[in-house]
Amino acid sequence: MVQYGNKHIASLGLVIGLAIAGCTPTTPTDTSGETSSAQSEVTQTTPMTQANDPFAKVTAVETYSQDGSSYTFSVTLESPDTGCEQYANWWEVLTVNGELLYRRILVHSHVEEQPFTRSGGPVTIGSYEIVIVRGHMDPAGYGTQAMQGTINNGFEATTLAPDFAADLATVEPQPAGCEY
Repeated sequence: MVQYGNKHIASLGLVIGLAIAGCTPTTPTDTSGETSSAQSEVTQTTPMTQANDPFAKVTAVETYSQDGSSYTFSVTLESPDTGCEQYANWWEVLTVNGELLYRRILVHSHVEEQPFTRSGGPVTIGSYEIVIVRGHMDPAGYGTQAMQGTINNGFEATTLAPDFAADLATVEPQPAGCEY
């Protein structure tokens, strides 16, 4: 993970490529002149969804402090949406033990908007509390790809067991349907 101002950035493709080549990553230079209240951000540059992969994947997580103990999460998902018959219908924040802390319901498919980012919260956690952010696909369910990390240290890609907290698929809140 590379620290970039007050952001933490990890690019799995870049890190793996540099590791294979035996290179050391350099710290990027911000030329935008913009400041951000982001506490952490993860950027995934390698496309993660394969044509035959039916699951939604979290490719980036950015958090913003609301009051020092509650945070808004901006989560980027990449999903093989085809319309209401197959779409990413939520993302959620979990403890490492699989306890649901927050679920952001997505009310429509994102066929023409891939990847897409949606925010939600508040999520009340400690800034060093490790949490998992994962997506859910209707009808496929949960995949094994997620992001794990903390507000202060950022988030990195992780692979979950196929049955990790699978029972949460029936826990409220649930989508009321798909608008389009």
